[in-house]
Amino acid sequence: MQQHESLPLPDYQEYPVEQMLDRSKAFYDQIRKRHTVRDFSDRAVPREIIDECIRAAGTAPSGANHQPWHFAVIGSDEVKAEVREKAEKEERSFYDEKKAGPEWLDALAPLGTDSHKPYLQSAPWLIAIFAERRGGIEAGMDRKNYYVPESVGIATGFLISALHNAGLVTLTHTPKPMNFLNDICQRPATDKPYILLVTGFPGEGATIPHHATVKKSLEDIASYW
Repeated sequence: MQQHESLPLPDYQEYPVEQMLDRSKAFYDQIRKRHTVRDFSDRAVPREIIDECIRAAGTAPSGANHQPWHFAVIGSDEVKAEVREKAEKEERSFYDEKKAGPEWLDALAPLGTDSHKPYLQSAPWLIAIFAERRGGIEAGMDRKNYYVPESVGIATGFLISALHNAGLVTLTHTPKPMNFLNDICQRPATDKPYILLVTGFPGEGATIPHHATVKKSLEDIASYW
């Protein structure tokens, strides 16, 4: 059996309990101001900001540390137009042809969403997040990855938080099916499109649905034993 190598915990920093509470409250105060936005400005966002946020996402924990994610960053106007065209085709089937079914469409009604996705062109960046079924800890490996959806979900949460922390807004978009992203982003068939994350500055007069501001209380989402 291969021997594992351990290192001393390199950079943990402990805080006094009072400061820990202050920091936890400050983080909640910041993250509760994150909103899903559908009105995006076309204002440019430097790529370096996106790079650093993706670096943060790449620190997320993952099954066997295989880091089974790939972030395909789309800034080209031509490619964004292609993404919009193909995404809206799937969305028309979902919404207009009632593929989603009445219960799902009823759940979405308070958000006011439909098959039109102009933000896929107006936002400066689209980040197609892929879940890699095969890979490994080093680039070029071809091994089975483990806990892939869980790992990619955590990394996506890191990325959304990092983008919010940088002062950008985001939208998690999931047209189904999303296989067209494999072709556009030249990803292998073993990669599963996970989320199309839209990011940039909010458009002038951007709004959010009131429905989206309703969050469950601590008592509703946590139990202690």
